[in-house]
Amino acid sequence: MARGKRGLRVPTTELRVQVREKAGRITTAGRRALPASEFGLPDGRRPGTAGDYPIDTVARARNALARSAQAVKHGRMSVAERGRIQRRVCAKYPSIRSCKK
Repeated sequence: MARGKRGLRVPTTELRVQVREKAGRITTAGRRALPASEFGLPDGRRPGTAGDYPIDTVARARNALARSAQAVKHGRMSVAERGRIQRRVCAKYPSIRSCKK
């Protein structure tokens, strides 16, 4: 048990989630704490991160699919990279509509 906001005793696992996310958005420390398996592109382009396009939640996986499609459309990403992201997302979350055939 650790002390959370207002001095209340909070289980350590809950405290870790509070550190990782702030108002539903992932923090820098939380992003760096994610393992490479939680990213659509595990070989990150930015130093200090394990990858690009986090897919640790269903919402972030959907966002990774949308942002990668947008990047391909504007020429910032290859179709092969987008395919890698889509395969990783569909393997982890087969219930996402774009993963169903």
